[in-house]
Amino acid sequence: MQRVYEVMFIVRPDAAEEDVDKLIAGFTTTVTGGGGTVKTVEKMGRRKLAYLVRKFVDGNYVLLTIEANGAVVLELERRLRVTEPVIKFITVRIDEEEKRLAKVKALRGTRRKVSAEHAAPAAAPAAVPAAAPVAAAPPVAALAAAEAVEPVQASA
Repeated sequence: MQRVYEVMFIVRPDAAEEDVDKLIAGFTTTVTGGGGTVKTVEKMGRRKLAYLVRKFVDGNYVLLTIEANGAVVLELERRLRVTEPVIKFITVRIDEEEKRLAKVKALRGTRRKVSAEHAAPAAAPAAVPAAAPVAAAPPVAALAAAEAVEPVQASA
């Protein structure tokens, strides 16, 4: 079963651009040799790391989006682990997220169609009902008498 994964790895900052290209080509060959496909390759450039990794404070980020089965991903991760210039990597399965986003987009599309149909202006505006007469307020003296409380005697 082919699934979609994002594989991000960080290469040492002192690695030459040609070396990074060779690594990407080697990892791409690993994926295609195992029966998978590489959808995209994005070289994100040199960025600062969040924390010190193998005595490095920055690294060259590379993002691969691949479509492969689990065995190919395991082999790719094994190669990432033993490749010396790669200082960190992570693999994330994203096909479930893509399905969820497609479902949300489809739902939003149907909502827009329904709301557009109901948003048509009415032929005649509804009549505003006449205001009901306001009851007269009770006199202030009656309120004061209702709120009056007997004084409490202090005991000695």
